[in-house]
Amino acid sequence: MSKALTTLLFSCILFSLSVSSYAQTCNSYTFSSNTVYASCQDLPVLNAFLHYNYSSTANTLDLAYRVTGATATNWISWAINPSGQQMKGSQALVAFQNSSGAMRVYTSSVESTGISTLSESTLSFGVSNLNGSFVNGEMTIFATLTLSSGMTTVNQVWQVGPVSGDNPQSHDISSNSANKRSVGTLNLLDGTTSSGGGTSSKLRRQNVHGVLNAVSWGTLMPLGVIIARYLRVFKSADPAWFYLHIACQTSAYVVGVAGWATGMKLGSDTSVHNYPHRNIGITLFCLATLQVFALLLRPKKDHKYRLYWNIYHHAIGYTVIILSIVNVFKGLDLLEPEKKWKKIYTAILIFLGFNAAMLEAFTWYIVIKRKKTGSDKYPSYENGANGTNAYGARAQPGV
Repeated sequence: MSKALTTLLFSCILFSLSVSSYAQTCNSYTFSSNTVYASCQDLPVLNAFLHYNYSSTANTLDLAYRVTGATATNWISWAINPSGQQMKGSQALVAFQNSSGAMRVYTSSVESTGISTLSESTLSFGVSNLNGSFVNGEMTIFATLTLSSGMTTVNQVWQVGPVSGDNPQSHDISSNSANKRSVGTLNLLDGTTSSGGGTSSKLRRQNVHGVLNAVSWGTLMPLGVIIARYLRVFKSADPAWFYLHIACQTSAYVVGVAGWATGMKLGSDTSVHNYPHRNIGITLFCLATLQVFALLLRPKKDHKYRLYWNIYHHAIGYTVIILSIVNVFKGLDLLEPEKKWKKIYTAILIFLGFNAAMLEAFTWYIVIKRKKTGSDKYPSYENGANGTNAYGARAQPGV
């Protein structure tokens, strides 16, 4: 069972790292061909990135449009639209993997809003070096565009959609979908961008806020509780479980405060507030801060007030866990990221819950076995260096 706990801890750390990578910028990316692009943009939706070199003297734009989390049943597209921030009129680069496994990359001049018109056609500007790749869930279009003189600020449109029978199908067209927000402007000279739903800078800060809180309050906090409640049942894990618990919860608090601060800053920069999400966030910060001070005031295990401290510590701790999970889902509903992020967070909660249920049963088995045999192989929670007498004479599992 100690192996299961090790696996649980390792898996959750990997999850936290993988989610944290979502907040990284395109500046840290290196192409396998060692091609270097002077500028890049983290596009605010659809897990998309634009890398480019622009020559004002030759009026050429050498670009790589990259989408992460793509599948063999996805098409991707990046376009310049001379007529506005919309799909109709877009001069698009399109790519997908066909049924033979080869990449199909072509140009399409979009004359209407129907995806059925995303057929191959020439563009209003020159295109060369057009090719694509699909490796490890990452699909990329490479191209060199020859633009008109003075065309330094462009309307950009980017999309991701499904493929069926080697034909692009309609992407999500619901009003609140990321596909409806995948438009904006790009200044090729200074690299500044804006999007139809606001500046990419603001959306990036929203993404960072969401990632920090999902990792801290939503993942590390529950993991710390699981460590404290179940790892100490093993005699060899005492007092290691205590320090692991403290390290996990302290890290969650530090990262969580950073996420809370970015949330407060985002709230001060907008006139539209989601008061339930904000108020829960403030409550979480206050309760978690009380827990940190409670650690400093923690009585010794044989102190007469230790029972009351334990009751307080457990009550506040479980309240923080419940509110954290609720607020992460509220934040996901507000941010409206790709659906897979909510699925990933739901999956990690199911994983944690399943392991907690298994460990709960095992813990009770050890407690009952100890009561029957009095064996030192199954130690009481009060025997450890950092044990707790919160339950008096009753040998009962608890955090």
